[in-house]
Amino acid sequence: MDLVTFGETLLRLSPPGQERLERATELQFRAAGAESNVAVNAGRLGAETAWLSKLPDSPLGRKVTATLRAQGTEPDVAWSEEGRQGTYYLEQAGEPRGTNVVYDRADAAVTTATPDELATERVAAADYFYTSGITPALSATLAETTGALLGAANEAGTTTALDVNYRAKLWATEEAREVLETLFPGVDVLVVAERDAREVLARDGEAAEIARGLADEFGFETVVVTLGADGALALRDGDVHEQPAFEAETHDAIGTGDAFVGGFLARRIEDGDVPDALEWGAATAALKRTMPGDTALVTREEVEAVVSGDGAAIRR
Repeated sequence: MDLVTFGETLLRLSPPGQERLERATELQFRAAGAESNVAVNAGRLGAETAWLSKLPDSPLGRKVTATLRAQGTEPDVAWSEEGRQGTYYLEQAGEPRGTNVVYDRADAAVTTATPDELATERVAAADYFYTSGITPALSATLAETTGALLGAANEAGTTTALDVNYRAKLWATEEAREVLETLFPGVDVLVVAERDAREVLARDGEAAEIARGLADEFGFETVVVTLGADGALALRDGDVHEQPAFEAETHDAIGTGDAFVGGFLARRIEDGDVPDALEWGAATAALKRTMPGDTALVTREEVEAVVSGDGAAIRR
């Protein structure tokens, strides 16, 4: 297995267009979660991927696994008679209203997941293991389980990757920093948005300085700092590599960061170097912005076309 991920997948419910939730008469229904998004995105680009989690044994839980399986990722879940399927409601709008997310995920089955319930042998057998800072934010149990899975990966020689992916609606910055820093010693590849590095990890300086400081303190092999519209940079073996963002006409920005990570990891799994992986991440992120939903249902050929500058061609 190339890539195994672990975390919660929600059901995303959103009214069409820019309709308000309070007067919506219909909702679009999709599966969405940072870790499963990354697995699907990397899988679309050629990686063999699996997603680990815990779900309620219910029609809604089975909706999640059916969706991921249809998108090319193998779900391996602990089925539970207790706990519920988490959801979130997405109300999209332009400025000045902005897009709003309403979570309904309390008491989700995944919040009680422990290592002995999960297929940890998959983590040990994988080339890469990925999770995000969202997962330990959901419960103290999940923070412990995340640490245990990172430890199992370290012992097996599996490369570990974590995206800070801070969510202010889940925990305060001080708590997030405290918990994440206990996990960092088990992480080989750190991905962090520049704003999260400053606000959550309390880092100062330019993005390259932030990357060097994190690598020096925690021993990360690679640090990727995403810069929004300005692209991303990565520090590896003392060298800083920069990648501008590719232009995109944005239809749905949700999941852009996960698309970047999926593209980056897919290329690294193929033994692509860090500059190539940054290009793939940026191209996958740009393509994601053109489509609805949280996942980048793209092809390898589309990513290669964006990287080569041929992405806007009309295909007849």
